[in-house]
Amino acid sequence: MKIRWVIAAVAALSLALLTLTVPLPWVTDQPAEASAAGAAAAAGAGVCDADPKPANLDFTLKDMNGHPVNLSAYKGKVILLDFWATWCGPCKLEIPGFVDLQSKYGQAGLQVLGVSVDDTVDKLKPFATQFKMNYPVLQGLDHEEIQDAYGPMYGIPTTVLITRDARVCKKHIGLSTIASFEKEIKSLL
Repeated sequence: MKIRWVIAAVAALSLALLTLTVPLPWVTDQPAEASAAGAAAAAGAGVCDADPKPANLDFTLKDMNGHPVNLSAYKGKVILLDFWATWCGPCKLEIPGFVDLQSKYGQAGLQVLGVSVDDTVDKLKPFATQFKMNYPVLQGLDHEEIQDAYGPMYGIPTTVLITRDARVCKKHIGLSTIASFEKEIKSLL
C-alpha cells in the first residue's frame, strides 16, 4: 500500500514540475538558431525558440478605460504580451515584476501589454490601481481570437515575448521568474 502512495507522490511531483516554467538548476538552455534576422542574436544566445513564427499584431482591443489599442502600433518594440486574470494567483505574483520591467526598460523599447482574459472593467480598474500597473491593461473578454492567435492556451498566466520585428521569440505557460524574462528582454533590446 505504501508503494502506491510513493508512486502517486512521485507522479504528482513530476506533473507539477512539467507544468512550471521556473528554471531548474539542473536544466540548461540549449542555444537555438532562428531564421529571422531580428531574432538571430537572441536565438544564438539560447533565448528565442528556433525558427520563431510571425506574431499576429492585427488586433484592436479596448483598454480598461474603453479606448481602442491596436497591437500593431507597438511593432518595432519588444513586446511582452501577458494573458492573465484578476483571480489568478500566479498572475498576481508576476505582475509586480512586469511593472518593474516596464519602468526599467520602457525607454529602451520594451512594451508590456496585459490582456485580461475574462475580467470585466469593474474588476480591472481597482486591480490595476492596487498593483500600480504602468502599462496598458486590455480587455480580452469575448476576444478569443487573440488567444487563438497565440495559443493554444493551457492556462494562465501565458506570456508571449515578441521581437522588434514581430516574431514570437518565446512563450511562457505558467509562472516564470522575472529574472528569466529580464534576461530574454535584455537580449532583444
